[in-house]
Order: sequence, then C-alpha cells, then structure tokens
Amino acid sequence: MASLWRLGVLCGAQGGRALFLRIPVVRPAYVSAFLQDQPTPGQCRTQHIHLSPNHHAGSKASSLHWTGERVVSVLLLGLIPAAYLNPSSAMDYSLAAALTLHSHWGLGQVVTDYVHGDALQKTAKAGVLALSALTFAGLCYFNCHDVGICKAVAMLWKL
Repeated sequence: MASLWRLGVLCGAQGGRALFLRIPVVRPAYVSAFLQDQPTPGQCRTQHIHLSPNHHAGSKASSLHWTGERVVSVLLLGLIPAAYLNPSSAMDYSLAAALTLHSHWGLGQVVTDYVHGDALQKTAKAGVLALSALTFAGLCYFNCHDVGICKAVAMLWKL
C-alpha cells in the first residue's frame, strides 16, 4: 500500500488538543517529517502520509502497469476454467504466457519490497528476469514436445 493513514489531530471539547493525542497512532521509523501533511490548528481531520517517492507521483507508466497487472489477474480467472473446458494448443500457450507474466510481476514486487541496495536489487531483478524467461521457455517446450499444460493438469486430477 502506497500510503499510510494516521490519526493526526483530534479536537477536544474546547477545540484544543489533549497531550496524548499529539503522538501519532502509527509512525514508522522511516517516515520523515517532510513527508507528512501539516495539521491545520483547530481543525479535526486525519492526515495522510505519502510513502511513495514524488518522482512517481505523476507517472502514467506506473498506473498503466498496475492496470496491466489487474487485467492479467482477471484474465487468468477466466482462462483457467476455459482451459479446462476447451483444452487446446492455443490455451496451453496462453496459459504459459499469462502464468509466466503474472509470476514475473509478483516476484518483481517481492524483490522491490524486500531487497535493499541498488546493486543487490539489480542482481535480484536480473535473476527474476532469467527465471521468468526459463519458465516461459520450459512451458513452451512442454506444450510443444509433450501433452501440454491443460492435458497435464487433467491427467493429474485423474490420479
């Protein structure tokens, strides 16, 4: 989640603030004072803390990427039952592409969130890219030279 909500200013009966209400309810150590909205004295409201860097604030590319992730997720929801009902070579390759893309984006987010340091993060992202390429190549090889993803899953279910 790109933002964090905290209770900023609560008004007392006379419009003043109680001492214990000046302490934020949620305050991560890495959120600095310049990221916080400053409260307006005497008003009762919540404050919004922006955790996303400002250089991405107006980026249309990140919005399109987020939309693309959701489209692939919804596509998978329809593609999996369709592959069960109509197993074919086109379904096998569609599943290979959609599953690989979905897992690539998911692992990329894990790297972004949990790997720190520029060099280490670039190395981890290169590893995710290599893993995704090998996964897609392996699924395509399986589809071409074996029974395919749809029939393989059906064979597993028959066991």
